[in-house]
Amino acid sequence: MVDKIEQFSSELRAYPAQGATSAQTAEARLALKYLLHFVGDIHQPMHTIDDHDRGGNDRKVIMRHIPAGSLHHYWDTVFVEQLGPDSAVIATELLARITPSNMQAWQKGTPVDWAQESYLTAKFQAYTPLPMRDNRGHYRLNAHYREEATRMTAVQLEEAGVRLAWLLNKDL
Repeated sequence: MVDKIEQFSSELRAYPAQGATSAQTAEARLALKYLLHFVGDIHQPMHTIDDHDRGGNDRKVIMRHIPAGSLHHYWDTVFVEQLGPDSAVIATELLARITPSNMQAWQKGTPVDWAQESYLTAKFQAYTPLPMRDNRGHYRLNAHYREEATRMTAVQLEEAGVRLAWLLNKDL
């Protein structure tokens, strides 16, 4: 993932400012799509860790009023859904929370550093607070876990947005 972020950033930097052929434009569009995808993925903590459970896919979790699923799925989808039903409202709220200090801090480092940060988030926010498994083998997540994971998901989305914008501004 790290090498792909660097590869597609490099491809965008090489895109000619004027006079691009349709093939070059198509290549740049594809590089942009992959860059968007991989910058998002590197900020999803479960994509940067493997505790012999395929990045959380083999750990079954459950929360009150939410169907059982994998730990990976919860971090991929459920905690994002906990932010609210309207993606435009969520985006506006997340953007409003980003301070100049956040922007300055998050526009540093490399994709390797970002992956390390996500790994530590997975280790200490996703795995360490897991309760003991119940008799069905599920980890029953409590309200505190849900609140902290949802809060951390919001931060990860904010960081990903700032860093993507920084890469694009730097590369174009």
